Amino acid sequence: MPENSEGTMIKQLSKAALSAVLTAAAVATISPAPASAAAPLSGARIAAHFDLAKGQMPENLALAPNGTAYVTFAAARQIAQVAPGGATRVLATLPEPADGGGRTPVLGFALTTGIVRAHDGTLYVLYATGTSDLTGLWRLRPGGEPQRIAALPATGLPNGLALEPRTRTLYITDSVRGTIWRVPTAGGTPTAWSAAPELASTGFLGANGLKIHNGAVWATNLDKGTVLRIPIIQGGRAGKVRIRATGLPGIDDFAFTGRGDQILAALNGPGRVTLIQPDGTHSAVLTEADGLQNPTSIALRGDTVYVPSAAYTTAKDPNLILARLRD
Repeated sequence: MPENSEGTMIKQLSKAALSAVLTAAAVATISPAPASAAAPLSGARIAAHFDLAKGQMPENLALAPNGTAYVTFAAARQIAQVAPGGATRVLATLPEPADGGGRTPVLGFALTTGIVRAHDGTLYVLYATGTSDLTGLWRLRPGGEPQRIAALPATGLPNGLALEPRTRTLYITDSVRGTIWRVPTAGGTPTAWSAAPELASTGFLGANGLKIHNGAVWATNLDKGTVLRIPIIQGGRAGKVRIRATGLPGIDDFAFTGRGDQILAALNGPGRVTLIQPDGTHSAVLTEADGLQNPTSIALRGDTVYVPSAAYTTAKDPNLILARLRD
């Protein structure tokens, strides 16, 4: 590992936060990885490498119809575009907080997290800084400048983001406060949609990844290793939480495969992508042997699976892996 990369990691992550992440990763890796399923993914390849020394650790991604990927570079506070051929271009850098983000809960550095893309190309991004002037939901229109459209609590860590286009509503997980927020795409004051106990952390990060699927909000809990389903009931309110899968240490963000409730999930600490069946059973389908370096999220376009890796603890090769989902 190059010295400058290691130095960048130590500077970007506070010692306490890095220790917590490494501990979580170690605990998660103690359990042996389950055997890979019968090759549901094939042809895994690294489509793009990112610059760790510049803080280019991809935390989340959203796809355009032509296969372009839009990613958040966590420690660089950036929104970037990755072309189908792998060329990367930074679209915007969010303002640095006056304290450098040292007050950001748990992690101790300012970071960009969730990202979604609307049909008109507008990007919505979450930013956590530990300061009230910057933490919240940001919007980037094509060719424009980033603008904060909703403030979120500086004492929280906005993380997962999902768009419900029919109601033009954005849902946001707060990994520290154990809350799912709702905000209109036009911006405004967030509403706490759910603060169910199943969303709470056990000391590090709780509610994390987020998707809207078949009339429900689905979320992961990193600390508890669970996948949760919360129905959207009459009046847009949150229904009763149901745990749909367990035993997934370090689970980050995820995506539905298009086959009912089947899920592909990124397990950050263990360095795996796991296929979760509707009955909650799961098996590893990509591992570090395929190039994973702390995978953070998943996206699908047709049968192409996109997996960004942030290299938070491996500190080797943040990258973007493509694979094919087999019939």
